[in-house]
Amino acid sequence: MRADEEGRASRAGWKARCCVDPSAARHLFDSLARQLSVRPQNQPSRPGVTMNSAVLDDFKVHVKLKLSALWAALMFCYIYGDYFGLYVPGKLKGMLAGAGPLGAVSQSSLVVTSILLAIPGIMVFLSLVLAPRLNRWLNIILGAFYIVIMLLTMPWAWSFYILLGVIEIALGVLTIWYAWHWPRQSVA
Repeated sequence: MRADEEGRASRAGWKARCCVDPSAARHLFDSLARQLSVRPQNQPSRPGVTMNSAVLDDFKVHVKLKLSALWAALMFCYIYGDYFGLYVPGKLKGMLAGAGPLGAVSQSSLVVTSILLAIPGIMVFLSLVLAPRLNRWLNIILGAFYIVIMLLTMPWAWSFYILLGVIEIALGVLTIWYAWHWPRQSVA
């Protein structure tokens, strides 16, 4: 019998056994699972560990991905805060009357506000592509800057804004912490 014929015969036999006898299917599944299980090197097998009690697999997330995700999360909080702020009574009336986020609406005040809102969005990308040294310091400086912005804008704010502000401050602290503790490579 040729190899491809043997493969078809084997699959046909497996199908027949599994469809007729459920215990055969379970036995075959367990056997296949044992054959496919891979342990990391230098980790001894542990007696008594079953498939249901095994440790879940995980991988190490690079600091650049963590920083990028933190900036993305910060952006969501900014967007939600600004959006929910539109529901505050009198907010839309004030906007229609010309009141902006930094006083009276002008082109320059809207450009400054746009820059403040664009930087976290740009940092989502820059955290992934910048060289480590520049990346680290930019994340530390901008993380601290946005913490200060939140602390300045939170007093006398509505509860939803304070909640989002606390989350944004926590994200800023994590950004600074991950950037400050950037992993180092040993130079050989």
